[in-house]
Amino acid sequence: MRSQALLDIARSAPKREGVLKLIVLRLPGEGRSLPESARLSPGLGLEGDRWGLKADRVLSAEVSLMNARFIEAAAERPERRGLSGDNLVVDLDLSVENLPPGSRLRVGEALLELSGHPHHGCSKFQRHYGREVRELVDSPEGVSLRLRGVYARIVEGGLVRLGDALMTEPSRSSEGPPRPA
Repeated sequence: MRSQALLDIARSAPKREGVLKLIVLRLPGEGRSLPESARLSPGLGLEGDRWGLKADRVLSAEVSLMNARFIEAAAERPERRGLSGDNLVVDLDLSVENLPPGSRLRVGEALLELSGHPHHGCSKFQRHYGREVRELVDSPEGVSLRLRGVYARIVEGGLVRLGDALMTEPSRSSEGPPRPA
């Protein structure tokens, strides 16, 4: 069954250190641009992405990440990987078990903090990847593995490039209480 194969592929991603495989800028309408580098900016998201144009921006969803192994298999053709619209396609296990909300990831010059803001498959996602894949990402196991991706806020902005390493960093909660300035 295709669903089981996709689950197995997603689970095979590395747990602690990953790689940025694809950068996706969502353009007005449904257009996409796949640059080799881009800048992440707190409050603006991925510069050039249409998220920054929204009046009702949710800061815990400034940028979205998706498991590269999963979307490469689900897309079936390389040119379809960016259709999901997730900004950073990464070879890293994004599951809730591996990276709970509040987890921090260093990618290039930027630092991201994963949110608990839900990310679900929609009719556009189904149109691009099919009903079976949309149902899989919205299943309890798919949600736990974050197959549809995960939102993050930008803690520190900076340049990111294809091939940049992703490293987990201690979350604020594991660092203890904030120190006065």
